Amino acid sequence: MEINGTSALVTGGASGLGEATARMLAAQGAKVAILDRTPDRAQTVAAEIGGIALSGDVTSESDVTAAIAAATAAHGTPRIVVNCAGIGTAGRVLGRDGPLPLDAFQRTISVNLVGTFNVLRLAAAAMAEAEPLADGERGVVINTASVAAFDGQIGQAAYAASKGGIVAMSLPVARELARVGVRVNVIAPGIFLTPLLYGLPEEAQKALAADIPFPARLGDPAEFAETVCFMARNRYVNGECLRLDGATRLKAR
Repeated sequence: MEINGTSALVTGGASGLGEATARMLAAQGAKVAILDRTPDRAQTVAAEIGGIALSGDVTSESDVTAAIAAATAAHGTPRIVVNCAGIGTAGRVLGRDGPLPLDAFQRTISVNLVGTFNVLRLAAAAMAEAEPLADGERGVVINTASVAAFDGQIGQAAYAASKGGIVAMSLPVARELARVGVRVNVIAPGIFLTPLLYGLPEEAQKALAADIPFPARLGDPAEFAETVCFMARNRYVNGECLRLDGATRLKAR
């Protein structure tokens, strides 16, 4: 997939991994639309990269349909779609106050897994109508999981389940969408320096980095964005999940 001149849609593109991805795609010539629930910040980022900002909830069919339509009207059918929208819920199954509230588990699954699938299915439907490119390719969807999908910690049951679902569905969906030339891949990042960690004291950040074999530091969102660009460009990368974690393995707690 040639990035330069291609329409791209990034969910959760107003901050963290999504923002870094939107910025790098734009720097490489993509025409970027950002879908986020924080319209002011999304508008700021979009203005800085020459893209457009769209407000919406990834779990809403109507919001995502409208976002794809708006991106298509502005830039053409999005052929690169990156799912970065998500939440990081923590809570023990049996905590001090009793069992984990069911709605907390359901919300995490809804946003992270169902939201990712919602964007994936609607984007794939739009891509399937586009003209084929080299090798018959019509588009690529890159989803964001987490190393917690493989070695989730205590308190991450909901989060690990949501990210594990993203990993598990990638291969069957990639196999199915092969007939219309749409690739599906997953990145499973480790511990990255995102807004979730910015507020931690420097010593706390160093403690997290100390368990990462090499390089012994937190991940840079730009490294995630570089991986997105690689997956977008290389047509033979399909149905894959790539751990991006400096060889770290999460401890039980």
